[in-house]
Amino acid sequence: MSAATQRAGWSRLPLRAAAFVVLTCTTILGVSGWREWAARDAVLKGAETEMANVARSLTQHAEDSLDLLDSGVVGVVSRLEMDGAGPATIAKLRILLETRKKAIERIHSLAITDDQGNWLTLPGTIGSTLSDDAFFRYHQISPKREPHVGRPVKSLVDGEWVVTLSRRFNKPDGGFGGVVLATISSKYLSHFYEQFEIGRNSSVSLTHGDGMIIARNPSNETFVGRSVSDKPLFREPDLQRPKGAYHFKSPLDGAERVSFFNRSSRFPLLLLATVDKDELLAPWRAAAISRMLYVLALVMLIAVIGGVLVRQLQRGQRMAVALADKEAHFRLLAEGSSDMVTRIGLDERLRYVSPSSVRIVGWRPNQLIGTPALAGINPEDLPEVQAIVDAMKRGEKEEARLTYRNSHRQNGEIWLESTMRVTRKENGRIDGVVAISRDITEHKKLETRLETLAIEDSLTGLANRRRFDERLKEEWARAYRDRSSLGLLMIDVDHFKAYNDEYGHPAGDACLRRIAKIIAAEAHRAGDLAARYGGEEFAVLLPNTDAASCARVGERIRDAVHRAGLVHASSPISGRVSASLGGAACRPTFERTAGVAALVEAADRALYAAKDAGRDRLTMSGEVMTLLPKASGQ
Repeated sequence: MSAATQRAGWSRLPLRAAAFVVLTCTTILGVSGWREWAARDAVLKGAETEMANVARSLTQHAEDSLDLLDSGVVGVVSRLEMDGAGPATIAKLRILLETRKKAIERIHSLAITDDQGNWLTLPGTIGSTLSDDAFFRYHQISPKREPHVGRPVKSLVDGEWVVTLSRRFNKPDGGFGGVVLATISSKYLSHFYEQFEIGRNSSVSLTHGDGMIIARNPSNETFVGRSVSDKPLFREPDLQRPKGAYHFKSPLDGAERVSFFNRSSRFPLLLLATVDKDELLAPWRAAAISRMLYVLALVMLIAVIGGVLVRQLQRGQRMAVALADKEAHFRLLAEGSSDMVTRIGLDERLRYVSPSSVRIVGWRPNQLIGTPALAGINPEDLPEVQAIVDAMKRGEKEEARLTYRNSHRQNGEIWLESTMRVTRKENGRIDGVVAISRDITEHKKLETRLETLAIEDSLTGLANRRRFDERLKEEWARAYRDRSSLGLLMIDVDHFKAYNDEYGHPAGDACLRRIAKIIAAEAHRAGDLAARYGGEEFAVLLPNTDAASCARVGERIRDAVHRAGLVHASSPISGRVSASLGGAACRPTFERTAGVAALVEAADRALYAAKDAGRDRLTMSGEVMTLLPKASGQ
């Protein structure tokens, strides 16, 4: 290769390095943007899941309410068909209906009509009459005996909107005898929906199957009785499925909404839970801007470092050209360089050291010349460096760049980046290697810090959710191979929102840090992992741990939190900060059809069972089924 060709090749290196820096910065920005967009999608998916849970719960509540009404109606129908609709029977039933109405809050009214539509119960039981008696006409025509849920109607006595559930009763000859009717107030349903805080601009609506609104929160009085049958939810074929997500733009204020609808499989009811998309995405947007600013700062830093590296590469190239042209010129350039330039002979001893060695490694050139060139390299890095030097001496490599740890006279150990190039005699035989070395310790520290930030929660110092997910998959695979057990604890600080509201977010952060230290102290084995799962929720991964041991660790954590004595005046439990824990353990070898999500779901269900049972307690996943009947009866 001629000198001109070498110079042409070297001159392209800075351009390639600059292109690499630009590509790196562009890739970081692209990946960060993609991750933020993925995080946005995750927020929307999470909102859809939350709305789905709300919709399912409220649909179940509506069905349960109608079942409660129907149980009373069935009893009255049976009594009428057995004893007839005579005055004596009606008098007894009137007292029974009044008693039931007073005993059950959700019942607005109960009444009986004869086969002509006349009220057999006293006025006031159902408000004398309703604004629509379509239910009576339905039973008068239809011989069906199952309950009929009618459209919402307005009571003409108290003015309340109600939804009706009715059954027909027959005369002894099988003919139409009349109707037993029960109603639920729209106002009751609306008040019940107020318990679900899903956002300032959110709403919950219950509509009849034909599109008429039964109840809504907020603004129930404004919307009840209004028909929305012309909306896409009732017209578009792809939205006629039993349940699903529904994104739309409000015709009232132009705001985009995220909602989930759920159609009852037993009654003509549709439940729609909705949240404002801008409000939902506000926390993500703020966090995304913060993260992207950080990424931009990092990219700018990389660009600056890349520019410096390109300039250093250009300087190093000029030095290499000077070395090839003339030794004297090489020395002149080397001694003026801020990097340490050394020349290594075939015996691997230093033949030349530039003055910058004092700054780089703390030794003067005259103290280094003649000493082994690889003497100060960390023993762990030495084999790689030795292999590259040997390859260059054999002519297998013309140049190389490597990073390694090297001893410093005053500062212990530092990181060096060296660019090495073979030098040849006039006859072309290799006579040594020239190395240009610079201190990149600070750069390495920055890399280490960035790696730490990627897996550590900045508030508590515990592992973050990303690190937890990674370790969970690793430990699941390890437990599967070793046929061992894997335990998991999910921990939630009780009434933490109330704590934040009373003492402020700085105190809340301090409380989380204190609890994080308690959890970390109990998860003390080498393989244990304590992580902040999200908000005030923590998780502890316990390899080689069965259910009993998992429960013991969880109980220690719960007791330690209790003994910490953090005052929480708003807590209805004990006046101190407490925690609810859900635990689960399994042997992955015996759970071939399951995965890591099954373990998390089991622990999460146990956590919710602990919270439903009164909080400040530990519940293992195996105890959940024994708690369910008690919980459902409360």
